[in-house]
Amino acid sequence: MLEQDSLLTWTIIGAVAGWLAGLIVEGYGFGLLGNVVLGMLGAALATFSAQLLGMQIATTLGITLAATLGAVILLLLAQLVRRYS
Repeated sequence: MLEQDSLLTWTIIGAVAGWLAGLIVEGYGFGLLGNVVLGMLGAALATFSAQLLGMQIATTLGITLAATLGAVILLLLAQLVRRYS
């Protein structure tokens, strides 16, 4: 299993999460690079939110799913901002 604290791991997980979020929120993406960045931000958002709720995500799959959820939320929020600005 990948070490969860390494920057490379978070980059890979964020990239996968951003790609998945781009597939889930079809038509609202920001291109591959933009979705990857949002995936990385989503991973950070998911980790921070889980810590606030007193939860710990222990597996790479769990982190990827949480990061994907965070990236989907960020994609939807970014789409709202883009639409109303």
